[in-house]
Amino acid sequence: MSNSNAKGNRRERELVNELDARGFAVMRAPASGAATDRELPDVLAGDGDVFYAVEAKSSAGDPIYLTGEEVEALVYFAQNFGAKPRIGVRFDREDWYFFHPADLHTTDAGSYRVKKEKALADGTDIEELTGESEKTGLDDY
Repeated sequence: MSNSNAKGNRRERELVNELDARGFAVMRAPASGAATDRELPDVLAGDGDVFYAVEAKSSAGDPIYLTGEEVEALVYFAQNFGAKPRIGVRFDREDWYFFHPADLHTTDAGSYRVKKEKALADGTDIEELTGESEKTGLDDY
């Protein structure tokens, strides 16, 4: 396992623990050997009222990129599962921030990009995501 992979797994476990601590039932999808060719979201979380399918990405500071396929697979799974699709991003020494795929910048090549400044300025933090903060607005989709 490469170093960045190990770090990604550690970050995912961190996210799972944070959601768990906030009363969500959480599952990490298996990274490989999935039953279908379609990508599975990294994390599934629900508290009985709201359900999220999360694609989790972390970076030292460079922009985070997702392929169009990754995002399409997430949205497809979330819709069929009855969950809200979210991209979770975490930059070093920062918290997790969440975006609906429609709110991400799309590149000319058809991939999706999140810059650190954008995450800090516009991302939904975990308190907001889990309903621990009054500031909502993601309920629309």
